[in-house]
Amino acid sequence: MEIIFTDQNFEAEVLKNDLPVLVDFFAIWCGPCQMMAPAIEELSKQLDGKIKVGKLNVDENPICAQKYGIMSIPTLILFKDGQVNKTLFGFKNKDEILKEIQS
Repeated sequence: MEIIFTDQNFEAEVLKNDLPVLVDFFAIWCGPCQMMAPAIEELSKQLDGKIKVGKLNVDENPICAQKYGIMSIPTLILFKDGQVNKTLFGFKNKDEILKEIQS
């Protein structure tokens, strides 16, 4: 199940998590973000227990968006042990995302 990350829960849910965490930085008004949403939801179910998957609305959570230099959306960041491990920019389908996070 995908999780909603916020400026308030980001440290506990992402940075201090034992599992790798994939964060989808998005906005409601972003067309490519909306097109990618079903893939993110599917990945959250497929990877349950292996990788935590969730979304962070950049308009509602500007602190995290600024801290990680989010200049365009969608942007996906994979965190491992509280550190940025991989960053993906722009629209990606489910298979592309899966390939990137498994490499």
